[in-house]
Amino acid sequence: MATEHGNPVWYELSTPDLVGAAEFYGALLGWTMRDAGMEGFTYHLASQGEAMVAGMMEPFAGVPPNWLIYFASTNADATVAATEAAGGAVLQPAGDIPDTGRFAILADPQGAAFGILQPLNGDMGSAFDQQKTGHGNWHELATTDPEAGLAFYAGLFGWQASTAMPMPEIGIYQLFRQAGADIGGMMKSPMPDMPPYWLPYFGTDSIARAIATITEKGGTVLHGPQEVPGGAFIAMARDPQGAHFAVVGPA
Repeated sequence: MATEHGNPVWYELSTPDLVGAAEFYGALLGWTMRDAGMEGFTYHLASQGEAMVAGMMEPFAGVPPNWLIYFASTNADATVAATEAAGGAVLQPAGDIPDTGRFAILADPQGAAFGILQPLNGDMGSAFDQQKTGHGNWHELATTDPEAGLAFYAGLFGWQASTAMPMPEIGIYQLFRQAGADIGGMMKSPMPDMPPYWLPYFGTDSIARAIATITEKGGTVLHGPQEVPGGAFIAMARDPQGAHFAVVGPA
């Protein structure tokens, strides 16, 4: 699939237990793992069937377990410059990944970390596919200032505001779209003590089964199941190593 600037393109887990994470997500999402074969660096690739959907690596010193969402860029260096000009920060400067493309890790002005990837040959793959289980499905920003967040990402990626849904406990849940499709939402963080963050949702064919698997494999369900507009259900969770994520699908 050709690169659409601003579309989700990759999901990356930093975890202190690669073996444990492989077992957990393999049981939950049907992923199979293999080593990427990088010289001097351990990086595991997670696949759903024939499609690569995520990467896993050990965290850098002082970094807690976490999921990082990468968005496609047609020019990584220009996106880095635009991020800085708009008040964001560069956490890892742009660099090349052999046979993959050019990437950088950035933070928006409120502090939420995200990645960008300029795929080699313009092919962004199918890690994000809202029609398939085990793929990225939704992307949620919890932040101190959702309006400023939307303005930042609109300038960076061309995202557009979609439906604004009032929610009793958090205020407005603002959907955003890219290339004519809703791909995520933004809201005021329900946990003021937590820094702003992006939360990836992965598709599942059964929320009930996913919740049971999360619990059986040592994870923790933090919220849900909850029905959302459109009839799908969601659950938010923490994996056994401490990284937060969510799942979405039928009951």
